[in-house]
Amino acid sequence: MGFPTKVQLISRKASEQYYINLPSALAQAMEFSKGETVEWIVADKGNLVLSRKDAPPNPVDLQKQTTPRS
Repeated sequence: MGFPTKVQLISRKASEQYYINLPSALAQAMEFSKGETVEWIVADKGNLVLSRKDAPPNPVDLQKQTTPRS
């Protein structure tokens, strides 16, 4: 399921700034925290990748680590 979001533009005399808001449900699912630093990477003209250095571990990965192997 996607989260459609509009790009917003703030025009000033000397500059322009674009904004893309992250929906709350998505931010909560990703466990973002206030003030966290992220990095945008341009994959191509149709895709941006949002990267985090200090992301919490994935629940699936934790489950694999704690499940004993047969």
